[in-house]
Amino acid sequence: MDYAKIDRDVLFRYEGNPVVCPADFPCKMRAVYNSSAIKTEDSRYVMLCRTNQLNHMTLLWGADSDDGLNWTLRDEPFEMPDTPAWNEAAASVYYDPRITFIDGEYKVLLATQSPHECRVAMFRSADLAELEFVNFINAPDNRNMVIFPEKSPDGRYMRLERPNLGSAGGKGDIWLSYSPDLIHWGDSHRVLRTSQQWNFGIGGLGPSTVPFKTDQGWLIIYHAVMQNCTTREYSVGAALLDLDEPWKVLHYTRHPILYPEADYEMTGLVEHVCFPCSLIVEPDHSVKLYYGAADTVQCVATGKLEDVIHACMNW
Repeated sequence: MDYAKIDRDVLFRYEGNPVVCPADFPCKMRAVYNSSAIKTEDSRYVMLCRTNQLNHMTLLWGADSDDGLNWTLRDEPFEMPDTPAWNEAAASVYYDPRITFIDGEYKVLLATQSPHECRVAMFRSADLAELEFVNFINAPDNRNMVIFPEKSPDGRYMRLERPNLGSAGGKGDIWLSYSPDLIHWGDSHRVLRTSQQWNFGIGGLGPSTVPFKTDQGWLIIYHAVMQNCTTREYSVGAALLDLDEPWKVLHYTRHPILYPEADYEMTGLVEHVCFPCSLIVEPDHSVKLYYGAADTVQCVATGKLEDVIHACMNW
């Protein structure tokens, strides 16, 4: 009989979850979720928090930590651009920050939403104390972008992305594109299809964390959507991509490595959501996966790199 012999848990919810809540902010907030964390070059932890005000308009708010688990929010949110182009692109909301360290600085991607659908804005920063807007890096409608921390063997930048398909209900597959300068993108390849994700990702996929280079390939974490009878469930999947041709999938999980189960994931503004945002791999190969729960609070799960790779290769 052919069935999955799941032999271990891969990720474990931190007992202090949620690690950031709306009540933690210095002024009233409705929600904080889908926030991205990184361990800096000087071993600090910084999180860029997507937080919603009471009317659900967004702010991007910084937080700092010594251990990646206990967070202190800064006094004020980040200053966003005030230009006609930004105000049009972000007329509705901005969200889903992703942080990559490359070229000796931090590149931050931030999705923006307007009646034209989604464009992704790129910022740069030396230390994540302030953000400098660079440019928009796509025409609508494309989102869930993450930049690789290294260039390709031929010297180009690489990113994962999720073009949206109207025929797929605004969801779609994971793709990879190349760029000579981080602004102009092309030479695109499909990476992972929703049709490969029966059943927990059949409703849509999206790259979520900056790829991490391992001996077995580029490790990526993605969110996967399943349509239930009354709601959509967001779970966490993982895959290993070829190091030289990363549009080629070597292994991927056919079962989620984290799925909504805890009360704070099952109940909130959007129910049944574990939405991965960033992955930190420590020197001892332990991992911290930061994820949004129920579009309400920010959480972290911990585990071992070897177990995530095991799931990719065996599940």
